Amino acid sequence: MNALRRHRVLNAIWGAPTGWRGTVVSVNHSDIGKRFVIAAFVFFAIGGVLAMMIRAQLATPGSAFVGPDIYNQLFTMHGSIMMFLFAIPMFEGLALYMLPKMLGSRDMAFPRLSAYGWWCYLFGGTILIASMVFGVAPDGGWFMYTPLSSKAYTPGINADVWLLGITFVEISAISAAIEIAVSVLKLRAPGMRLDRMPLFAWYLLITALMMIVAFPPLILGSILLEVERAFDWPFFDPTRGGSPLLWQHLFWLFGHPEVYIIFLPAAGVISTVLPVLARTRILGYGWIVAALLSLAFLSFGLWVHHMFTTGIPHMALGFFSAASALVALPTAVQVFAWIGTLWNGRPELKLPMLYLLGFFVIFVIGGMTGVMLAMVPFDLQAHDTHFVVAHLHYVLIGGFIFPMLAGAYYWLPHFTGRTRDDLLGKASFWLIFIGFNVTFFMMHLTGLLGMRRRVHTYPEEAGWTLLNLVSSVGSFVMAFGFALFAIDVALHLYYARRRRRNPWTAGTLEWAMPIPTPAYNIASLPTVTDREPMTQSPALATALARGEGYLGEPRDGWRETMAVETTTGAIDHIVVLPGNTRLPIVTAAVTGCFFLCLLAGHYWLSLLPVAGVVALGLRWAWVLDWRQDLGPLPIGRGEVAPIHREAGGAPGWWGSAFLLVADGTALASLLFGYAFLWVIAPNWPPPERIEGGLAAALVAAAAGLAGCLFTRRCLADGANGLSAPASRMALSATAAQLVTILALVTLGITALPAPQEHAYAAGSWALLAYALLHAAIALLCAGFGRIRITAGHVSPRRTLDLRVARLFGDYSAATLAIVLVCLLAPAVAA
Repeated sequence: MNALRRHRVLNAIWGAPTGWRGTVVSVNHSDIGKRFVIAAFVFFAIGGVLAMMIRAQLATPGSAFVGPDIYNQLFTMHGSIMMFLFAIPMFEGLALYMLPKMLGSRDMAFPRLSAYGWWCYLFGGTILIASMVFGVAPDGGWFMYTPLSSKAYTPGINADVWLLGITFVEISAISAAIEIAVSVLKLRAPGMRLDRMPLFAWYLLITALMMIVAFPPLILGSILLEVERAFDWPFFDPTRGGSPLLWQHLFWLFGHPEVYIIFLPAAGVISTVLPVLARTRILGYGWIVAALLSLAFLSFGLWVHHMFTTGIPHMALGFFSAASALVALPTAVQVFAWIGTLWNGRPELKLPMLYLLGFFVIFVIGGMTGVMLAMVPFDLQAHDTHFVVAHLHYVLIGGFIFPMLAGAYYWLPHFTGRTRDDLLGKASFWLIFIGFNVTFFMMHLTGLLGMRRRVHTYPEEAGWTLLNLVSSVGSFVMAFGFALFAIDVALHLYYARRRRRNPWTAGTLEWAMPIPTPAYNIASLPTVTDREPMTQSPALATALARGEGYLGEPRDGWRETMAVETTTGAIDHIVVLPGNTRLPIVTAAVTGCFFLCLLAGHYWLSLLPVAGVVALGLRWAWVLDWRQDLGPLPIGRGEVAPIHREAGGAPGWWGSAFLLVADGTALASLLFGYAFLWVIAPNWPPPERIEGGLAAALVAAAAGLAGCLFTRRCLADGANGLSAPASRMALSATAAQLVTILALVTLGITALPAPQEHAYAAGSWALLAYALLHAAIALLCAGFGRIRITAGHVSPRRTLDLRVARLFGDYSAATLAIVLVCLLAPAVAA
């Protein structure tokens, strides 16, 4: 097969239909990544307009531009859009588009999950934006502190829009995190060991792992607050044993790692672009990876530094202050590595380099003010002033937007296959750079002079008028710069000249393919023996186009790519990916109906979309499989490998494992909240505790353990080819999980106090609901395994469904034991 015919066949396999139908059914990572990037930029523009309205209001004292109610919606939506609808989705889009190309793969591990995440993001973001149109936008701040966001003080649906809309969007974030983590660990070119991965992949892997651990506390907090608002369960009501501080802890357990989750992908862009423009290799590869791991670990120990003024004990103040200062060290390692790379190389002052130099100036200033705020005495003075606003924007705009703009200009030829001169881009840079510093440097000064955050006006005699006016003028200059950037990109798309492959003479694999990239990315997959394969082998692109790598011969219309062993990069198996389908958009739409039912207060009606999502999920898991063993298949170069369904470390198993890590983090957060209220909140322990229920709890524990053991035995029988015993074990596991559910319901009805009476009762019911949910999931997995066995989809080679069922069965049993101990131990102790 010659190169042209191979291109046509692969394009037919991996491409999507044209027009609206292709938009609906495409699951290709390039399509989904582009959509994320474009939508994120649109949301950024909306958030920018809101920021201009805020600055117009604050330009002069006593301004009547908007009233306090509208102003509250403006600053709440500005922060929410920038944090949840722009920053995270922008990096997700870049990751989805770029990662497979950098890793020498043809797609991400779960294309349908990528598409589902995209539609959830679009629908959730639309809900938030529509709330502004209808005048019910969130107005309690992007952090939604209680009790301000509780029903008593926000009786409308404004807070519900935030809680449900953000939770909907976070489904997309968790989906992307699992997708990125599994893709980096498994879907790499053969030979690409972990120490040969591009640094960009390291940054995204660590970011994804942080998201898996950091986002569940926010999702849990949003669920608890929504349940309190909807059903009066008093998690955050101090008059009934709750605490408003619990919300702050749950929020900042997410919120501070979130800062580094935003920064690290942008830092990955720097570590990718800067060496290319400096015409040298990155300095300190190993040191940078170690710094990333340290930064990820330390970032989870800093959340309390947002709460220094809430009455934290002095010892805790000292600990979190020291940890907040310590986190500057791994960041400094990266900065010095970048400076050393510039020093060793021969830098070219091209447009992406301008943005990188702007990053150094702005981010270092933001980092220094961050260290200042980590010191408790200073934080007590500057807390909730415009100084904090200035610091936040110096870190996030300097640490995220400037590197992303550098990456945009660096990879734009990859998206378009075109290039043009830098004149308009340089003008855009200077407007953004100057406008930004004029805007936010002044806020340092107004903050030090005592101007509070989130105030819609101020008296003339305060002495802040000139500084605010200058700041507002600077913000409009910056806005003109971003508008010029948008115009420059549009001109690049339509009025630029075609460009050859690899215009930057870079060494990473994304430049080993034609630009713009075909749907299949790369005609055959390379063997990697160096961190910069294109530098080591300049003729690599031509050889791969001729089919001299792996999987160069299309087979049976399959979408094939390679999976490798996690650490060594040795060939593991072939992954056959699903093709175009409507399942993601339909599933996202049904998920959206669930959130809309909750928003409208139709709680019982919301059970219908839940049933729909379950049915679609089972359909999702059913459609891609074989009913016969295929054995090892040829992959090129005289080698063979099994299909993922017949391999041990299939992406589906890894994805389930990471999902359970996120799930476990949610449980840990719930247990943290339960223990926090027990120790800190007033009126604990309450007079009315759990009474009885020991028999029901023992039945639930025994049935849960039996379900776990039956699932394990089912897998063992299936692996030994004993289909009939495996089917019986799956049926027994299903029955055991049903008994577990009935026993837990009995425990709740007969022994637990009413959840509205006290936070202790509400927390107990929340734990019970968690155990019930996971028993139901284990039941579905066991039942699905039984159906798959009966339908002939399980053999000694093909046991993936049963291995995933065992994961969920084990997790359900473990969480059930933890929940029962937490529920019954206080009652037994009393």
